[in-house]
Amino acid sequence: MTKTLAALVIHGIGRQQPDFANGMIKAVSAHLAAQGSDPQQVAWQPVFWDDILRPAQDAYLQAAYAAADLNARRLRTLVLSALGDAAGYRQLPSGGRRGGEETQTYHRVHARLREAMRSLYRRQLDGRPVPLVVLAHSFGGHILSNYVWDSQHRPDQRLSSFERMNWLCGLVTFGCNIPLFTFACHEVQPITFPPPRLPARFKERARWLNFFDPDDVLGWPLKPINAAYDQVVSLDQRINVGGPVTGWTPASHLAYWTDRRFTRRVADFLLTLL
Repeated sequence: MTKTLAALVIHGIGRQQPDFANGMIKAVSAHLAAQGSDPQQVAWQPVFWDDILRPAQDAYLQAAYAAADLNARRLRTLVLSALGDAAGYRQLPSGGRRGGEETQTYHRVHARLREAMRSLYRRQLDGRPVPLVVLAHSFGGHILSNYVWDSQHRPDQRLSSFERMNWLCGLVTFGCNIPLFTFACHEVQPITFPPPRLPARFKERARWLNFFDPDDVLGWPLKPINAAYDQVVSLDQRINVGGPVTGWTPASHLAYWTDRRFTRRVADFLLTLL
């Protein structure tokens, strides 16, 4: 079937596997089918990057647990993943110059995104651009924001317009912690959304939807960042995710993926674009 919508999914913190998005894709597809829409219209493309930063974190965890009797290991692993991902993504090497320079890890993670966009465009869409929705969890929202910013301010003219994110019609961030990375910035500016080059017929339907569980201490509303974010973010939506145990704890941060309330909201948004 001809694809009429593309959906890129990027994960955030937490130990992930290459098939991390399978549960979400299955759940969203089921909701689409229940609404009478053929889920085969959507071209799904996950972006897996955990293996870039995981080895160093796992090596330290193993050494730390062997050397000390530490409690709350599951929570410690989550916290280390959150802080370690953020530090590893932008941390300068020892002796490096200060001033926001990008690291090799930053470029390696963005290379994964670029490869995913290439695969989506050339293999699944056969070089035919369609509206693009990006679903980004947790730290993945920050990565995605940086990637789109770079594409808008330093576009690679070797890439197609679709691969340069010009067809970005929807953003769904969940458990997003972009606000935590704004405090060191002199001037906080969001990406331009909708993109200036998005075809006019799609601009009126373009939306940035941000979901956060009130028990998820790593998920935050985005509109309060400043007036510019208030304008580009269409909705900060409070939502309860997770079961009777995880839903009332910080573990809710990892519960969005297959929660029926959240996946139904995602499907409802995709329906507006199909």
